Amino acid sequence: MNIRRSAAALGAVAVLGISAPAVAADSSPSPSGSPALPSGLYGTTDPTYDGVWRQSLALLAQHTAGVRPAAKAVDWLTGQQCANGAFAPFRADTSRACDSKVVIDTNSTAAAVQALAALGGHDATTGKAVSWLKSVQNTDGGWGYTPGGPSDTNSTSVVIGALTAVGEKPEAVRKSGKSPYDALLEFALPCSGDAAGAGAFAYQPDKKGKLAANADATAAGVVAALGQGLAAKAASGDGNGGGARCPDSGKAGPARAAAGGAAYLARAVGKDGYLTSVLPGATDQPDYGNTADAVVALAAQGGAATAQKPLQWLEKHSEAWAKQSGPAAYAQLVFAAHATGTDPHHFGGVDLVERLNATGPAPQAAAAKAKEGATDVAKDDSGHAVWWAAGILLVVVIAVGLMLSRGRGDKVRQP
Repeated sequence: MNIRRSAAALGAVAVLGISAPAVAADSSPSPSGSPALPSGLYGTTDPTYDGVWRQSLALLAQHTAGVRPAAKAVDWLTGQQCANGAFAPFRADTSRACDSKVVIDTNSTAAAVQALAALGGHDATTGKAVSWLKSVQNTDGGWGYTPGGPSDTNSTSVVIGALTAVGEKPEAVRKSGKSPYDALLEFALPCSGDAAGAGAFAYQPDKKGKLAANADATAAGVVAALGQGLAAKAASGDGNGGGARCPDSGKAGPARAAAGGAAYLARAVGKDGYLTSVLPGATDQPDYGNTADAVVALAAQGGAATAQKPLQWLEKHSEAWAKQSGPAAYAQLVFAAHATGTDPHHFGGVDLVERLNATGPAPQAAAAKAKEGATDVAKDDSGHAVWWAAGILLVVVIAVGLMLSRGRGDKVRQP
């Protein structure tokens, strides 16, 4: 679901001669010559490749947790939009119009739409963005990372989430008669065949047209096939198949594809409770971000109970990862908590919302509370000053009274 973990997207971008998005965020300072960090931006790392993405996730996660984001954080995001409605990963100078050198993409645009639609009051911005997304829809019904690029599961999924967020019906958004769901189904592996990859989604077909199971794409595909977005909600009751059954029978469509994808994810996390990274040449490591996305997908398909094992693993092990990776990571964990009905303020002993808020400008409620607190202190100090003044005046009056009384007594005793 997160473009920074999509190897295929990176490859597509590289072919176009564009610098690839960072594979994983880190806490190191921005390299020399990188853009100065705007005060409204969340995170401290170079935003060149993920500024809009991480900002969108941060604002959406805050909204999901009942936090009203800082106005300047929202303004920064809306200010990143190009005149045609699209968003680039980051524009250092928004006073200059977007030209051919500004690389716009579907993922940044769709994520911004989801965040701004949730916050409300940004219909003009989201309307232009959705119009642009529709204008670059591929003839297979899906979207690629860049306009005109081949469709992929992740990009198509995040756009479906954007369409749903603004009240559009994804099945009605068609190009050459094809809807986004038609594109998604082309990336879904059947339940029969390879047992390990049965039911999963591929990112894209390879050069020979073969599909390979991809956990990142599967988590995105499941949520999108259910017509939801980044901040998906859990299925009511037992969901459709409980996330454990890969059905080849029944009507072929998004619902069946979602059930198959969830079954694949359930098998993948069944042993250890987490997904592993698949970087070429590297030793497999726990993939915290993909695991968080899998929690959301499992809960959305089969209910919160189906996601408990990976959720509990995240609660025990994700703190260091989130601290190093920054706002987008905290946001993913907030989404996992939201999808499973877990309190994000008490996630394995960590207050995810507080940690997220600390990576950028203070939310409006927190800022207002701080101002109110300062006012209360001033009022208290003022009140104390009044009482001190009144006390001193009373002492002076009493002293003067005693002196006058004593003076009159001395006069009476004189012969």
